[in-house]
Amino acid sequence: MNFKSNNPFLGNKNFSKPTVHSYSHDENNTLIDYGQEMTISGTINKSFFMLLLLTATASLTWWLAFNGTNPLPLAIGGAIVGFVLVLISSFRPQYSPYLAPAYALVEGLFIGGISAVFEAMYPGIVIQAVGATFVTFLICFGLYKYQIVKVNEQFKSVVIAATLAIATYYLISWLLSMFTSFVPVHYGNSPMSIGISVVVIIIAALNLFLDFDLIEKGAKNRQPKYMEWFGAMGLMITLVWLYIEFLRLLSKLSSRN
Repeated sequence: MNFKSNNPFLGNKNFSKPTVHSYSHDENNTLIDYGQEMTISGTINKSFFMLLLLTATASLTWWLAFNGTNPLPLAIGGAIVGFVLVLISSFRPQYSPYLAPAYALVEGLFIGGISAVFEAMYPGIVIQAVGATFVTFLICFGLYKYQIVKVNEQFKSVVIAATLAIATYYLISWLLSMFTSFVPVHYGNSPMSIGISVVVIIIAALNLFLDFDLIEKGAKNRQPKYMEWFGAMGLMITLVWLYIEFLRLLSKLSSRN
Protein backbone atom coordinates (compact mmCIF):
# COMPACT_ATOMS: atom_id res chain seq x y z
CA MET A 1 0.00 0.00 0.00
CA ASN A 2 1.14 3.53 -0.70
CA PHE A 3 -0.37 6.18 1.53
CA LYS A 4 1.12 9.62 1.41
CA SER A 5 0.51 13.10 2.64
CA ASN A 6 2.42 16.33 3.02
CA ASN A 7 1.68 19.70 4.48
CA PRO A 8 0.50 22.21 1.85
CA PHE A 9 0.36 24.96 4.47
CA LEU A 10 4.14 25.38 4.67
CA GLY A 11 4.36 28.03 2.00
CA ASN A 12 1.31 29.98 3.06
CA LYS A 13 2.19 33.63 3.57
CA ASN A 14 -0.73 34.49 5.83
CA PHE A 15 1.36 33.76 8.91
CA SER A 16 4.29 35.96 7.94
CA LYS A 17 2.58 39.27 7.29
CA PRO A 18 1.23 41.44 10.12
CA THR A 19 -2.46 42.05 10.11
CA VAL A 20 -4.12 45.46 10.25
CA HIS A 21 -6.66 45.81 13.05
CA SER A 22 -9.73 47.90 12.66
CA TYR A 23 -10.56 50.31 15.43
CA SER A 24 -13.28 52.73 16.35
CA HIS A 25 -12.66 56.29 17.38
CA ASP A 26 -14.70 59.04 18.88
CA GLU A 27 -13.74 62.39 20.29
CA ASN A 28 -13.11 60.94 23.76
CA ASN A 29 -11.84 57.39 23.25
CA THR A 30 -10.04 55.18 20.78
CA LEU A 31 -10.93 51.49 20.99
CA ILE A 32 -8.72 48.88 19.34
CA ASP A 33 -10.08 45.35 19.27
CA TYR A 34 -7.31 42.90 20.16
CA GLY A 35 -9.73 40.20 21.31
CA GLN A 36 -9.95 38.67 17.84
CA GLU A 37 -6.25 38.00 17.39
CA MET A 38 -4.59 34.65 16.95
CA THR A 39 -2.95 33.27 20.10
CA ILE A 40 -0.76 30.24 20.75
CA SER A 41 -3.06 29.00 23.52
CA GLY A 42 -6.08 29.34 21.23
CA THR A 43 -4.34 27.32 18.54
CA ILE A 44 -3.40 24.61 21.05
CA ASN A 45 -7.01 24.38 22.26
CA LYS A 46 -8.28 24.05 18.71
CA SER A 47 -5.64 21.42 17.93
CA PHE A 48 -6.86 19.31 20.87
CA PHE A 49 -10.46 19.75 19.76
CA MET A 50 -9.57 18.58 16.24
CA LEU A 51 -7.72 15.61 17.70
CA LEU A 52 -10.84 14.65 19.65
CA LEU A 53 -12.98 14.86 16.50
CA LEU A 54 -10.47 12.78 14.54
CA THR A 55 -10.31 10.18 17.30
CA ALA A 56 -14.11 9.95 17.44
CA THR A 57 -14.58 9.19 13.74
CA ALA A 58 -11.48 6.99 13.66
CA SER A 59 -12.94 4.93 16.52
CA LEU A 60 -16.22 4.64 14.64
CA THR A 61 -14.53 3.33 11.49
CA TRP A 62 -12.37 1.01 13.58
CA TRP A 63 -15.47 -0.41 15.28
CA LEU A 64 -17.26 -0.91 11.95
CA ALA A 65 -14.20 -2.62 10.47
CA PHE A 66 -13.99 -5.16 13.27
CA ASN A 67 -17.71 -5.80 13.07
CA GLY A 68 -17.76 -6.93 9.47
CA THR A 69 -17.81 -3.67 7.50
CA ASN A 70 -15.21 -3.06 4.82
CA PRO A 71 -13.32 0.06 6.03
CA LEU A 72 -11.65 0.93 2.72
CA PRO A 73 -14.59 2.84 1.14
CA LEU A 74 -14.80 5.06 4.23
CA ALA A 75 -11.03 5.47 4.31
CA ILE A 76 -10.76 6.38 0.63
CA GLY A 77 -13.75 8.71 0.80
CA GLY A 78 -12.36 10.41 3.90
CA ALA A 79 -8.97 10.87 2.26
CA ILE A 80 -10.46 12.42 -0.89
CA VAL A 81 -12.79 14.79 0.97
CA GLY A 82 -10.00 15.70 3.39
CA PHE A 83 -7.67 16.57 0.50
CA VAL A 84 -10.34 18.81 -1.04
CA LEU A 85 -10.89 20.59 2.28
CA VAL A 86 -7.15 21.17 2.64
CA LEU A 87 -6.97 22.70 -0.83
CA ILE A 88 -9.88 25.03 -0.13
CA SER A 89 -8.45 26.12 3.20
CA SER A 90 -5.03 26.73 1.63
CA PHE A 91 -6.55 29.37 -0.65
CA ARG A 92 -9.31 30.56 1.69
CA PRO A 93 -7.93 30.43 5.24
CA GLN A 94 -10.83 32.60 6.47
CA TYR A 95 -13.04 29.52 6.07
CA SER A 96 -10.82 27.47 8.38
CA PRO A 97 -13.20 27.65 11.38
CA TYR A 98 -15.56 25.47 9.34
CA LEU A 99 -13.10 23.51 7.21
CA ALA A 100 -10.70 22.48 9.99
CA PRO A 101 -13.28 20.59 12.12
CA ALA A 102 -14.71 19.02 8.97
CA TYR A 103 -11.20 17.95 7.95
CA ALA A 104 -10.65 16.32 11.35
CA LEU A 105 -13.91 14.37 11.04
CA VAL A 106 -13.30 13.01 7.54
CA GLU A 107 -9.60 12.39 8.16
CA GLY A 108 -10.65 10.31 11.14
CA LEU A 109 -12.53 8.03 8.75
CA PHE A 110 -9.31 7.64 6.75
CA ILE A 111 -7.14 7.03 9.80
CA GLY A 112 -9.59 4.58 11.34
CA GLY A 113 -9.98 2.59 8.14
CA ILE A 114 -6.29 2.36 7.33
CA SER A 115 -5.43 1.57 10.94
CA ALA A 116 -7.94 -1.30 10.96
CA VAL A 117 -6.38 -2.75 7.80
CA PHE A 118 -2.86 -2.61 9.23
CA GLU A 119 -4.00 -3.94 12.62
CA ALA A 120 -5.64 -6.94 10.95
CA MET A 121 -2.37 -7.76 9.19
CA TYR A 122 -0.02 -6.94 12.07
CA PRO A 123 -1.74 -7.05 15.49
CA GLY A 124 -0.44 -4.41 17.88
CA ILE A 125 0.98 -2.16 15.17
CA VAL A 126 -1.50 0.69 15.70
CA ILE A 127 -0.65 1.35 19.33
CA GLN A 128 3.03 1.30 18.40
CA ALA A 129 2.48 3.84 15.62
CA VAL A 130 0.37 6.08 17.86
CA GLY A 131 3.02 5.95 20.58
CA ALA A 132 5.84 6.68 18.15
CA THR A 133 3.92 9.63 16.68
CA PHE A 134 3.26 11.31 20.01
CA VAL A 135 6.75 10.65 21.34
CA THR A 136 8.16 12.25 18.19
CA PHE A 137 5.80 15.20 18.61
CA LEU A 138 6.84 15.74 22.24
CA ILE A 139 10.54 15.50 21.41
CA CYS A 140 10.22 17.99 18.55
CA PHE A 141 8.14 20.34 20.69
CA GLY A 142 10.73 20.22 23.46
CA LEU A 143 13.59 20.85 21.04
CA TYR A 144 11.71 23.83 19.59
CA LYS A 145 10.51 25.24 22.92
CA TYR A 146 13.99 25.27 24.43
CA GLN A 147 15.51 26.55 21.16
CA ILE A 148 17.78 23.54 20.76
CA VAL A 149 16.58 23.51 17.17
CA LYS A 150 16.16 26.97 15.67
CA VAL A 151 14.01 27.52 12.61
CA ASN A 152 15.83 29.91 10.29
CA GLU A 153 15.41 30.52 6.57
CA GLN A 154 17.99 27.91 5.62
CA PHE A 155 16.26 25.31 7.80
CA LYS A 156 12.91 26.13 6.21
CA SER A 157 14.32 25.93 2.68
CA VAL A 158 15.89 22.51 3.26
CA VAL A 159 12.78 21.01 4.89
CA ILE A 160 10.37 22.41 2.29
CA ALA A 161 12.61 21.24 -0.57
CA ALA A 162 12.87 17.76 0.96
CA THR A 163 9.10 17.61 1.50
CA LEU A 164 8.40 18.59 -2.10
CA ALA A 165 10.95 16.03 -3.31
CA ILE A 166 9.19 13.28 -1.34
CA ALA A 167 5.78 14.32 -2.68
CA THR A 168 7.13 14.36 -6.24
CA TYR A 169 8.76 10.96 -5.82
CA TYR A 170 5.57 9.43 -4.41
CA LEU A 171 3.48 10.90 -7.23
CA ILE A 172 5.80 9.71 -10.00
CA SER A 173 6.12 6.25 -8.42
CA TRP A 174 2.34 5.96 -8.12
CA LEU A 175 1.77 6.94 -11.75
CA LEU A 176 4.46 4.57 -13.02
CA SER A 177 3.15 1.67 -10.94
CA MET A 178 -0.37 2.28 -12.29
CA PHE A 179 0.49 2.32 -15.98
CA THR A 180 3.66 0.19 -16.15
CA SER A 181 5.19 -2.82 -14.45
CA PHE A 182 7.52 -0.55 -12.49
CA VAL A 183 7.82 -1.45 -8.79
CA PRO A 184 8.89 1.52 -6.64
CA VAL A 185 11.88 0.92 -4.40
CA HIS A 186 9.94 1.98 -1.31
CA TYR A 187 7.55 -0.94 -1.77
CA GLY A 188 8.24 -4.18 0.07
CA ASN A 189 10.43 -4.70 3.11
CA SER A 190 13.92 -4.50 1.65
CA PRO A 191 16.64 -2.60 3.55
CA MET A 192 16.39 0.14 0.90
CA SER A 193 12.62 0.43 1.41
CA ILE A 194 13.02 0.57 5.19
CA GLY A 195 15.74 3.20 4.83
CA ILE A 196 13.46 5.35 2.67
CA SER A 197 10.70 5.12 5.29
CA VAL A 198 13.12 6.24 7.99
CA VAL A 199 14.19 9.25 5.90
CA VAL A 200 10.56 10.20 5.20
CA ILE A 201 9.72 9.99 8.90
CA ILE A 202 12.63 12.31 9.69
CA ILE A 203 11.43 14.84 7.11
CA ALA A 204 7.87 14.59 8.43
CA ALA A 205 9.16 15.22 11.96
CA LEU A 206 11.13 18.25 10.77
CA ASN A 207 7.89 19.63 9.36
CA LEU A 208 6.64 19.85 12.93
CA PHE A 209 9.26 22.54 13.61
CA LEU A 210 7.89 24.55 10.70
CA ASP A 211 4.37 24.17 12.08
CA PHE A 212 5.48 25.39 15.51
CA ASP A 213 7.29 28.33 13.94
CA LEU A 214 4.32 29.31 11.77
CA ILE A 215 1.96 29.23 14.74
CA GLU A 216 4.33 31.29 16.88
CA LYS A 217 4.87 33.86 14.13
CA GLY A 218 1.14 34.03 13.43
CA ALA A 219 0.45 34.92 17.05
CA LYS A 220 3.37 37.36 17.14
CA ASN A 221 2.11 39.12 14.01
CA ARG A 222 -1.39 39.37 15.50
CA GLN A 223 -3.13 37.42 12.78
CA PRO A 224 -6.95 37.17 12.77
CA LYS A 225 -8.61 34.70 15.11
CA TYR A 226 -9.50 32.28 12.30
CA MET A 227 -5.80 31.64 11.76
CA GLU A 228 -5.85 29.56 14.95
CA TRP A 229 -7.95 27.01 13.08
CA PHE A 230 -5.66 27.32 10.08
CA GLY A 231 -2.58 26.66 12.23
CA ALA A 232 -4.24 23.75 14.03
CA MET A 233 -5.20 22.23 10.69
CA GLY A 234 -1.64 22.49 9.42
CA LEU A 235 -0.34 20.78 12.54
CA MET A 236 -2.93 18.02 12.20
CA ILE A 237 -1.90 17.38 8.59
CA THR A 238 1.70 16.83 9.64
CA LEU A 239 0.70 14.51 12.49
CA VAL A 240 -1.46 12.42 10.17
CA TRP A 241 1.40 12.16 7.69
CA LEU A 242 3.82 11.17 10.45
CA TYR A 243 1.43 8.53 11.80
CA ILE A 244 0.88 6.96 8.39
CA GLU A 245 4.63 6.80 7.77
CA PHE A 246 5.16 5.11 11.14
CA LEU A 247 2.48 2.58 10.22
CA ARG A 248 4.26 1.83 6.96
CA LEU A 249 7.67 1.50 8.58
CA LEU A 250 6.42 -0.75 11.36
CA SER A 251 4.56 -2.93 8.85
CA LYS A 252 7.77 -3.39 6.86
CA LEU A 253 9.69 -4.35 9.97
CA SER A 254 6.93 -6.72 11.12
CA SER A 255 6.78 -8.45 7.73
CA ARG A 256 10.47 -9.33 8.00
CA ASN A 257 9.95 -11.34 11.20
